[in-house]
Amino acid sequence: MYPEPTRHAPAERAVEVHYPAPIAPAAMASAPLVPVQPGSIPSVASIVLPDGRVVTGYAINPVQPEPFVAKPPVSRAAVNIALGGVGFLAVCGGLLMLTAFITALTALITQLITLAAVIFGGWIAVQVFSTRGHQGGSTVNIRKAIFKRNHFHS
Repeated sequence: MYPEPTRHAPAERAVEVHYPAPIAPAAMASAPLVPVQPGSIPSVASIVLPDGRVVTGYAINPVQPEPFVAKPPVSRAAVNIALGGVGFLAVCGGLLMLTAFITALTALITQLITLAAVIFGGWIAVQVFSTRGHQGGSTVNIRKAIFKRNHFHS
């Protein structure tokens, strides 16, 4: 069916270019030819090859390229990375302020605890070492007191 390929050295090969030519449709003399193309079946084309063979097949519509979409001057990935960097810097600044706030709050709480300990300790010391007020009973001036047989007489 196909001719056998001949093996030649690369320099001895001849290049032949074949351009297929469509066959003109045969006209019937008795009936007028009315072309009717159904909508669902594509048109059929026939061509004659240089060696005399006839090839028949469906016509292939050329593939339409996708419409050109203009690229933005800066890629979206670059914009997203830049926005992420700006957000990261904002978060870092906020975290720095948060750590400074926590440090200041810790120092304030420590000072308040120390102040409370000093004030409460001082109040306890005053209560323990003060001589004011009576703890119950009566006060007796011992210089005027008389003791007879381990019995107190005032």
